[in-house]
Amino acid sequence: MKMNFKTLGLCLAAGVLLAACSEPPEIAAKAAKRPDVAPYMGADNGFMTKGWTPGDQVSWTEAINKRNQNQSEYSRVK
Repeated sequence: MKMNFKTLGLCLAAGVLLAACSEPPEIAAKAAKRPDVAPYMGADNGFMTKGWTPGDQVSWTEAINKRNQNQSEYSRVK
């Protein structure tokens, strides 16, 4: 089978174009994680659950347990 330069060029161009369609790296998400801060310290913003105050481990644990119970199909369907 004979391959000419035009076919080879088209294959290379298609490979470069397909490689350019890959997903970009998630650098911002990795930089946002801080392993030196406990999860219950959290951020004070509008996306917090009600009844939880940043820095209070007891209220954080209660909020997580309540959220887990709401995700269980056994406790939701009665």
